[in-house]
Amino acid sequence: MPKGVLLVGPPGTGKTLLARAMAGEAGVPFFSITGSEFVEMFVGVGAARVRDLFEQARAAAPCIIFIDELDALGRARGVGPLSGGHDEKEQTLNQLLAEMDGFDTSAGVVILAATNRPEILDPALLRAGRFDRQVLVDRPDRKGRADVLRVHLKKVQLGRDVDTDAVAALTPGFAGADLANLVNEAALLATRRGADAVAMADFTAAVERIVAGLERHQRVLGDKERRTVAVHEMGHALVAMTLPGTDPVHKISIIPRGIGALGYTLQRPSEDRYLASESELRNRLAVLMAGRAAEALVLGEVSTGAADDLVKATDIAHDMVARYGMSREVGQVVYDRQQQRFLNLPEGMALERGLSDDTSHRIDMAVRALVDEAFARASALLAERRALLQEGADKLLAQETLTEADLLPLAEAARRKPAV
Repeated sequence: MPKGVLLVGPPGTGKTLLARAMAGEAGVPFFSITGSEFVEMFVGVGAARVRDLFEQARAAAPCIIFIDELDALGRARGVGPLSGGHDEKEQTLNQLLAEMDGFDTSAGVVILAATNRPEILDPALLRAGRFDRQVLVDRPDRKGRADVLRVHLKKVQLGRDVDTDAVAALTPGFAGADLANLVNEAALLATRRGADAVAMADFTAAVERIVAGLERHQRVLGDKERRTVAVHEMGHALVAMTLPGTDPVHKISIIPRGIGALGYTLQRPSEDRYLASESELRNRLAVLMAGRAAEALVLGEVSTGAADDLVKATDIAHDMVARYGMSREVGQVVYDRQQQRFLNLPEGMALERGLSDDTSHRIDMAVRALVDEAFARASALLAERRALLQEGADKLLAQETLTEADLLPLAEAARRKPAV
């Protein structure tokens, strides 16, 4: 049977929880320790602790050893400022490698380990005979989120209008810990308003609070700034409602939230997606640039409100050019090789590929062309729907928040005109 099992996945997906559950189901002694507990200032202490742990495990066999946050101990050797052979971390890692090679599989000692940074682990840890099995504990899909939510919802009193599947649909990309936090936030919101049960509106507000940040009613915007924010957010929403294949707009608000958000447009994916076509990415770019395009069209000048949109748009455009080969000018060559984060890890640490000045220039020009094209496309769409843009911005100024039901007439009117 395998000697070692490595659980890899993003933070909060339940790797440690899974190890604890496994220990309970197996009904054998369970030795739990974190990688950082091996690392000490004094030379030799970490290696001695590894020896002691395995001696105890052999005496108590059959048993399970669980090492949490393995990356604290198993970082690749020869990388970093202290990469000498006498580094304490390296001595501890060498001892762990020797112990994993030394014990017999028939002794009944199984090693479990968990990490969210497998790309920095030493290749010697991942070879056959040590951590033979690498199990991906990924973020749950829609069905998985619904199942996780049902576990946490048992602890709260629910209103009749709460639909677990609808809450799961609201939370794409949420890990198990995020869903537990969501239920807790919704319960807190219901408690604050003196309710006996948690309603669907509390879950929606909790999602907004986690995604966009706290509402900041004390931050009072001037009339000119409020109008700029309203036009900006309505620009995003109108283009998102017009273009095919974009996520449906769930809510728009001009109430300041979090650290820097003066308003936000919440889009809710209708299903989990694992692939994106070139047309979908171009549509996403157009939606991101639509806020600035609306400002330029209605107000005659742009503001700093699009700073975050520009960062996201530039990142998507750069990935299209340098990673996905979606630029005819640059070609179907990968220039930005992303390090593997989960499974199928490359041997050793990946080195950045050096680019010539000419190639870097062509990549920069192609990225700029994609962003400029998205801005022009959003501007053309909004120019055709300028009356709708004004109407929506006025409505948003009056109500401060517009829901999916409020936006339905605008969405139907926007789709009547053909998209460019």
